[in-house]
Amino acid sequence: MAVTISERRDIEPGDIIALYEANKWSAASKPTELYNALTHSHTLITAWDRDILIGLGNAVSDGYLVVYYPHLLVHPNYQGKGVGRLIIERMQEKYGHFHMQMLTADGGATIFYEKLGFVRAGHTVPMWIYKGDEH
Repeated sequence: MAVTISERRDIEPGDIIALYEANKWSAASKPTELYNALTHSHTLITAWDRDILIGLGNAVSDGYLVVYYPHLLVHPNYQGKGVGRLIIERMQEKYGHFHMQMLTADGGATIFYEKLGFVRAGHTVPMWIYKGDEH
């Protein structure tokens, strides 16, 4: 496996949808919105095995103090091989000095993020209005 991590790369909507469908993420049902959201993010990090999109992560940020990581996903065939860690490490190169880095972790992802230094945010309660169905 020859993984390439990139911040700027032309990415096709079909590559994104295939990755989201492989992970059973409901955002795949809104392909135009998903593509626009990712490509207009403050940062979009992609992971490739040659010309196959195997992972991505994006950041929404004010550019100075706060960053939120809405999506990090790796194709199921590549999970557990360090791809997600490489994406987060690239994000840390850019945002590691920020005052606040936030994300929402669900299920087994919590353990993954804890290994990378993220901790539960005190006594805060995650709240949302969510139109998906995979949680």
